[in-house]
Amino acid sequence: MKRWPGLLLGARARLRWVHLILGGALLMPYLMLTQVVVGAAAGGGNVFASLPLTLLSYAASLPLIAVTGLVGLVRPLSATAARVMTGVPGDRLADGPARSWGARWRASAWWTLHLGIGALISGMSLAVPPLGVVLVVMPFSGALRASEWGAGWFSAGAEPYVSPLIGVGVLLALAAVCAGAGALLARLAPVLLGPTAADRLAAAEERAADLAVRNRLARELHDAVGHALSAVTLQAGAARRVLDRDPEFVREALAAIEDTTRRTVGELDAVLGLLRDGDPARAEAMPAPTLAGDLDGLLARTRAGGTVLTSEQDPGPAGDWSQLPAIASREAYRIVQEGLSNALRHGAGPITLLIRVHTSDGHRELEITMTNPPAPSPPAPDAAAPRTTGGRGLRGAAERAALLGGRVEAGPHAGSWRLRAVLPLGGGAGPARAGAR
Repeated sequence: MKRWPGLLLGARARLRWVHLILGGALLMPYLMLTQVVVGAAAGGGNVFASLPLTLLSYAASLPLIAVTGLVGLVRPLSATAARVMTGVPGDRLADGPARSWGARWRASAWWTLHLGIGALISGMSLAVPPLGVVLVVMPFSGALRASEWGAGWFSAGAEPYVSPLIGVGVLLALAAVCAGAGALLARLAPVLLGPTAADRLAAAEERAADLAVRNRLARELHDAVGHALSAVTLQAGAARRVLDRDPEFVREALAAIEDTTRRTVGELDAVLGLLRDGDPARAEAMPAPTLAGDLDGLLARTRAGGTVLTSEQDPGPAGDWSQLPAIASREAYRIVQEGLSNALRHGAGPITLLIRVHTSDGHRELEITMTNPPAPSPPAPDAAAPRTTGGRGLRGAAERAALLGGRVEAGPHAGSWRLRAVLPLGGGAGPARAGAR
């Protein structure tokens, strides 16, 4: 019994009543149009003064409402109103415009029900409360008892409490009808405004695209920060070892550390900002280092830590890395960066890097080959030793190559550790493989 007052007069019931009144207001333009047509067909009579003609105009407006409900934007507008005002969980309602005709017809049915039932509730809300109030106060007003309203209740000796009871009953009946109509629309909303299979597929594709962008940003973050930490650690260690006997080398190492950290902080800030905003378009447009503009600086910073690095570059007939496709230049830079990070963390001795563009089987390819001697077997684990990334970078390099239809091979080769990546510049596909190191 305690639930009934809340169901009839609670906050949710009141909000659903407002939703119905909104539907009645939206029906008025349709009703005014059909009243003009019905009035002309009835010989120019006053439609407002005739209840049958008014009901006929109301019935004639429903097909017109159903036709306009087929417009694609009706569903998102209706779903938003239903989500806010009927208490239906948001995930049970579709967000975007109706794409299929089935979804449009269901949205049209909802639009017709909302406006049609809302108009009836609006009319009752205007007419019934005054009647109920008159019946409640009638025993206390001589003017009302003497009027035609009171003749039927008091001229025949009726009890004075009968009229107030009927008035309260009329008001409660109105509240029950409004609550029932609101509950009916709330139950029908997921059926008529819920997502279709195409909507769910589109939402899944959108989520997949968002995850792909976030994975790309995570790779950018891993590669930039991982390489910076490896390079800075080696540069600082090399500077510390020759601090007293080679001030010029120390000065170069500190300058390289400053440049590396400044660049990495900028990249870190950009990536974190994009992750925070969650804007895929901005993420795709995020500037990234390339072979043409940033490779020489990357190699110089690596050498500044005392690492012996031999580089051979052959851009092919173009003679310039700037002629590469932008995405290939960007992903190739990150693969080189990850290869250097891997060699600095786990290798020993000089690094040999070969980057060239050549033709294989009629297709132009960019080939990256990096070799360095493997590190000796590590001693017993030291709690103070830095932790490695467990091969995530090499998996990321393989993913980058796979995006372009290329492949990555990483592992022991002829007594050295070799990273080899092949990126097609004119199409083609290949498997992506990477060994953890």
